[in-house]
Amino acid sequence: MLLDRYDALLLDLDGTVYRGHDAVPGAVEAVAAARGRGIGIRFVTNNATRSPQDVADHLTEIGFRAALDEVSTSAQAAAAMLPDLVGPGAGVLVLGTDALADEVRRCGFTPVRTAEGAAAVVQGLSQDLGWRELAEAALAIRAGARWVACNVDATLPTERGLLPGNGSLVAALKTATGAEPLVAGKPATPLLEQAAKSLGAQRPLVVGDRLDTDILGAVNAGLDSLLVLTGVSTEADAAALPPHLRPTYVAADLSVLDRLP
Repeated sequence: MLLDRYDALLLDLDGTVYRGHDAVPGAVEAVAAARGRGIGIRFVTNNATRSPQDVADHLTEIGFRAALDEVSTSAQAAAAMLPDLVGPGAGVLVLGTDALADEVRRCGFTPVRTAEGAAAVVQGLSQDLGWRELAEAALAIRAGARWVACNVDATLPTERGLLPGNGSLVAALKTATGAEPLVAGKPATPLLEQAAKSLGAQRPLVVGDRLDTDILGAVNAGLDSLLVLTGVSTEADAAALPPHLRPTYVAADLSVLDRLP
């Protein structure tokens, strides 16, 4: 069966294992079956607004019994990129929530809120972000600060519809500075690569519901992928792509992990 071909699952969250506050039907059982076979699990999310503990608590609340170390966020991935970019203890201008600032601090850097002394800028979504914060980041980037975006998702799905995502705010800074950020989240590769490395996985399978983030991220990282039809993208969407950009597998939901021969 499909699970026998891989040693880890890198699972997207919204649209893949849950929708809003409810688990996708069959997902809890599929993840439990994978754990029972000794398959490594990482819940991998582009969302940089919540702490890994908050994510794990939500997953546990809806039945997944997720451990803290099973969660990989784009905030963690972005912060983990900093040691290769700036010196230890450097000031990092944080555009984002306290959860992002905590990750920056955990990696040995000093979160700051102004351009002065900022060796890097790390940008994640915050619904309270305003012009003054973007202005400080623009000054820092123009002065030579390294710039890391947690993700470049243009929109944020909500109950009211699609709202501006982190990518829309990243675009504002691109326009203001003429610079391009390094990107941590899908479809860039650092988040997936770090999640696989944390498991010591040799044959991970990326699972998600979006072709433009989850599946393209897998393609960019050279990993096999499974598109589940419980979220955004459809089977027709996948078939319309050039062959090298298509998912390795397409299935209705996660129950295929225990069924596909």
